[in-house]
Amino acid sequence: MTELSDDQKRDFEAAAFRRLVQHLRERGDVQNIDLMNLAGFCRNCLSNWYREAADAEGVALSKDQSREIIYGMPYAEWQALNQTEASEAKKAEFEARRPKDH
Repeated sequence: MTELSDDQKRDFEAAAFRRLVQHLRERGDVQNIDLMNLAGFCRNCLSNWYREAADAEGVALSKDQSREIIYGMPYAEWQALNQTEASEAKKAEFEARRPKDH
C-alpha cells in the first residue's frame, strides 16, 4: 500500500467530501429523512459538521451559511424545490432511530 502524507490524506478527504456534497446536490429526489433512516446522517448533519469544523478554527458561520454551502442554495429554496412530505411510516422510523442530537 502506498504511504500517504498527511497533506495527501487531507486533500483526498476534501475531494471525497466535495464529491459527496455534489452528489447530494444532484440528487434532490433523495430526501433527508431517507438519508437519516438509512445512514443516520443527512445534509443538515453535514452542514452542522461543517459549521463545527469552522468554529473549531475560529471561523464563525451561521446555520444558514453552512446549510447554503452544503445545499448549494439557501435552505428554504432547496426545500421549496425538493422537499416532499414524509410518510407516517418514515416519520415513525425516524423517531425510533433518531440520533440523540436531533
